[in-house]
Amino acid sequence: MIKTVEYLDGKVRLIDQTRLPLEKVYVDCKTIDEVANAIKTMVVRGAPAIGVSAAMGVSLGAESIEADNFDTFYSQLEDQCLTLAKSRPTAVNLVWGIERMKCVARESKHLSICELKNKLKQESLDICKEDIESNMAMGNFGQTLISDGSTVLTHCNAGALATAGFGTALGVIRAAVNAGKRIQVLADETRPFLQGARLTVWELMEDKIPVKLITDNMSGFFMKNKKVDAVVVGADRIAANGDVANKIGTYMVAVLAQKHQIPFYVAAPISTIDLSISSGEKIPIEERSEDEVTSLNNKRITPEGATAAHPAFDITPNDLITAIITDRGIAKPQYTKSLKYLSKK
Repeated sequence: MIKTVEYLDGKVRLIDQTRLPLEKVYVDCKTIDEVANAIKTMVVRGAPAIGVSAAMGVSLGAESIEADNFDTFYSQLEDQCLTLAKSRPTAVNLVWGIERMKCVARESKHLSICELKNKLKQESLDICKEDIESNMAMGNFGQTLISDGSTVLTHCNAGALATAGFGTALGVIRAAVNAGKRIQVLADETRPFLQGARLTVWELMEDKIPVKLITDNMSGFFMKNKKVDAVVVGADRIAANGDVANKIGTYMVAVLAQKHQIPFYVAAPISTIDLSISSGEKIPIEERSEDEVTSLNNKRITPEGATAAHPAFDITPNDLITAIITDRGIAKPQYTKSLKYLSKK
């Protein structure tokens, strides 16, 4: 299994996803600020992987604190978490991971500072283990929706690289293959960061799952010609009504899928569901650097002086989504009820 994030010998080791597929390089983060920077620069990306990395980053931050009482310790920990929380605004798992670690700290205030640090480290390891287990559960639920012989279109990378292991959308595909189903995958390139071309194709090839790369503007062609049986994507945040924030371009794929009567599935753990947000209109959309659009592999592809827009995510309305696959079961419309039920399960 691909190890996206590990806690080893006092550091958080991340596979550098900006260097894939040409190089398999690891980055060792020794401080919470280094973890925050790795998240901001997309060394690690994907909502679940960000949540796990953030939890481990909080543990690193805790290790650096010198304090002789809980109040001093917790005050410093909160300060350290502020920068980490701002590293990427759209993925709810980032804040979820931080808040879970802070909650454990508060519940363990009776421990010595040394014991508290060990408690936080163990919690981050538990979060990592739970993520892999939830992905496998999600895959088992989701594969029931995929028929033998299907061609599945996926957008961006929601695989092992976007999680602690196994994957969300690609976890559904992996589980279908493990169940003996013959699955073909169409992976769109996902401009401007090319997560589909660089990452999805790479990890499916590693698992010997048949995959074909297409450009982002080819999906309509393949749908119209009946060469897509289902679409499965991940999510960075899901509102209470089932609106989904995911990589820019997801909305376009969902509209095309509905036009051609192709089921459109979203796979994401319960931790990605944000019941505090009533609809997708309230989800903050990260704006990234123009350079990522005007350049490709650090080479400019536009005239000097050209400007570009770069919203990193878009919102897919709930009426375009056939089902939301979680680690606790499959939610179907009406999502306001089904998501709330699964979240409390």
